[in-house]
Amino acid sequence: MFFVAGARNAAASGRENKKRLIYQKFREVDILDKKKTVTALKPGEDRAILLGLGMILCSMMMYFVLGITVLRSCADSVWTVEGTCAVINSTVTGDMNCSYSCGSNCWRVSRFPCLQVYVSVNNTGRIGRLSHNEETQDASSECVYIPRCQKDSAAMRVAIVNISQHLKTNRHISCFYDPSEQQDTVLLTRLYDHSAAFHTLLWPSCTLTVGALIIVMVNLTQYLSRLCEEIKSKLCCDLWQTFLPGRDSENFH
Repeated sequence: MFFVAGARNAAASGRENKKRLIYQKFREVDILDKKKTVTALKPGEDRAILLGLGMILCSMMMYFVLGITVLRSCADSVWTVEGTCAVINSTVTGDMNCSYSCGSNCWRVSRFPCLQVYVSVNNTGRIGRLSHNEETQDASSECVYIPRCQKDSAAMRVAIVNISQHLKTNRHISCFYDPSEQQDTVLLTRLYDHSAAFHTLLWPSCTLTVGALIIVMVNLTQYLSRLCEEIKSKLCCDLWQTFLPGRDSENFH
């Protein structure tokens, strides 16, 4: 009977050791897979967070640079009301000098005719001098249009003549004027309007949004990974207690 009892105990002990060995192997494989996953994900997560922070920093710099250039010009522009203007007078007052580049540290002078146009704003009845846009208004207080300076002055003269003929043919044109009447000049087109402000803020906002989303997605991935590991560890502990009842689940960890 002692031999039979000893044989039963040895068989039970062998089965328990076999189960323990199997779960130890499962645990070793699980730990190895976890190490491989952490090793593979950690550098990628760090690079993703750095990318997100870099995009946010770039968007802030773009906001600053564009804010003091385009947005400031949009805020300073007083030609906010659009109306219809009637051309009263269109004459060439004389030639204006301009300089063009002829190479490294080389500048030469050319000339173009100055076209001066006066219009009447139909909405208000006021008379003002017509200018192409804000840049033309800042560069010249007399000419309606300043062509790109070049060596061929005849080409610039042809461009001015074409504008003059167009204004003589089309006496009524769309224009922008200052409702407060601080500026007597009337603009043909606006460079700094609401559309320019929108496109100026669009790309920095997209960059900021994408960078923030990258950081949020990385943090969400890390949280879900930890949650998955906790659930997996709990399931393994339940399996350990099922196959080896009466054993402390801490032995599995």
